[in-house]
Parts: sequence; C-alpha cells; structure tokens
Amino acid sequence: MPALLVVHDIDDVDRWLTSPKREELMGPAGYTVRTFVDPNDASHVGLVVEGASVEDFQELLKSDAAAEAMKHDGVRADTVRVLEER
Repeated sequence: MPALLVVHDIDDVDRWLTSPKREELMGPAGYTVRTFVDPNDASHVGLVVEGASVEDFQELLKSDAAAEAMKHDGVRADTVRVLEER
C-alpha cells in the first residue's frame, strides 16, 4: 500500500508534536505515522501515513473525530493537502 504525505499548517508546533490525538485517531485504523516540521517555519508540518489508501484516509478526514482532533491540535484544516506515493 502506498504511503501518503499529508502537509498542513498549524498554530503551535509543541502542542501538535506532543498531542496524543493523532495516534488516538489513526492507530486503531492501523495507520503508522511519522511527523515532520519545516526547519525554516515550524507552522508548516507534515506526516507520512502508511497503511491507508488515499480514499480511506480522505474518508477519515471527513469524520467528526478527525475534525475534533485537528481542532485540538491546532491544525488549520483549510491547509491540509494529501499526496499519494506513486
């Protein structure tokens, strides 16, 4: 299964990095996640998500649980972009 690259902007990098919400949301779905922070601008971050098809991940992003997790983590939802490994 291809990996997904998810990039977005956040409000607070420390809050985003230490939040348990990402694992609570994606762990039960069987996804593994690695986090990345732009070294020049910590408000720009990314994830490599493995174990998800782009369709399944897009459905997860539409859920109330995902909206709550993103709000808690300070994710600027309108900046989320998902790229699929080819």
